[in-house]
Amino acid sequence: MSLIQQPHITHRSKLTAVNILRKVKIFFNNNYYFCDMKVPSNLVKDIRNYYCEQLCSIYDKDEANAMTIILLEHYFNIDRVKMALEPQLRLSESEMLTFHFAVKDLLKNKPIQYIIGETEFCDLKFKVNENVLIPRPETSELVHFIVNGQRSTVNSQRSILDIGTGSGCIAISLAKLLPQNKVFALDISEKALEVAKENAINNEADITFIHDDILSLTNKIDTKFDIIVSNPPYVRELEKAEMRDNVLNWEPHNALFVSDNDPLIFYIKILEFAKTHLKENGEVWFEINEYLGKEMAELCNEMGFSQVEVFNDFRGKERVCSVRS
Repeated sequence: MSLIQQPHITHRSKLTAVNILRKVKIFFNNNYYFCDMKVPSNLVKDIRNYYCEQLCSIYDKDEANAMTIILLEHYFNIDRVKMALEPQLRLSESEMLTFHFAVKDLLKNKPIQYIIGETEFCDLKFKVNENVLIPRPETSELVHFIVNGQRSTVNSQRSILDIGTGSGCIAISLAKLLPQNKVFALDISEKALEVAKENAINNEADITFIHDDILSLTNKIDTKFDIIVSNPPYVRELEKAEMRDNVLNWEPHNALFVSDNDPLIFYIKILEFAKTHLKENGEVWFEINEYLGKEMAELCNEMGFSQVEVFNDFRGKERVCSVRS
């Protein structure tokens, strides 16, 4: 059901009000409300400039500019080229209202990926909402490390398990980049698995999903895997002070944080699982906390895994760890 009562002007005609307070009526829960929109005109360039100024109160200028472009392109198929070629391009009142509410969410520090409901990862499009983490560029590096290591086995079928799949971005990307392999994905959250399953369908990826908790498995998993991969919760509570509000206030904490007293708990459980579920010469790949690379390498060695390697991400931070059985 639409929340917006059809405004008086719905086409992209010229709105003559300049620097006035525009009143837009909306309908919600059987009540009418008004939203104040003080914009110079309905020209796209004016709307974008106005809202960029609003966003600069909490974002830097480049970030604010980029976000307004993303919104315009997502909602109205208006990109930089179209704006340059059509300087008199206008939005209708209903389109202005859509844009207004999106910016209002940004001013609440809501991630733009949650606002538009999607993001890109490994050149694929993924649905995201508050039930899953937003895929990061660092995680795409984890995927490419795995893919590059499988070039010599491109014609053989291998089994891969992604533990803590969330949106399914790792599992689905691996299924698309290594299509000969059989990919499984496990998560504790039913709501996250709903998102992951939808992403698998949208990206035409064949994934076997498992609903379970790696910390206390209830399902019997008989399969042995060539590769186990995980980007588990690894941010310590003490590191919250370093995080932005758009992460702290919106993304699921159970997918982000671990206790300061036991920060490697997920890695320990996954490595224990790998001892009985990893094939001979199999590999385990992790995304890790940038501050705990040394501790991760020591843990892997202590648990009997060989050929432990820690890799830096594109920012020079220790971010990926791999081991072999």
